[in-house]
Amino acid sequence: MRFLTFILQDSAPAQQGAGSWSFLIMIVLMFLIMWLFMIRPQQKKQKEMDKFRNELKKGDKVVTVGGIYGTVKEIRDKTVDIEISKDVAIRVDKASLVKDFSDAQQ
Repeated sequence: MRFLTFILQDSAPAQQGAGSWSFLIMIVLMFLIMWLFMIRPQQKKQKEMDKFRNELKKGDKVVTVGGIYGTVKEIRDKTVDIEISKDVAIRVDKASLVKDFSDAQQ
């Protein structure tokens, strides 16, 4: 019995070294998977939204993040005037605009 205890105690330090490498590899793989499935798609979506906002032109149909539908009337550096009804226009921040997909679904 003492021989078995001696063998188990002697092999424990060798297993700890191997365990730290496998733990490190597992952590790196977790971050890689998170980047592939969470961060990268979000960055791609953000680039598409930035491109849409930079290519806005008069007459484009847009929706604000608050749910207000309208048509672009005038574009400035950081703001956009959108017409929400006949002769009713509001000024909103460019960052609050998303594309109007209501026409595409019909």
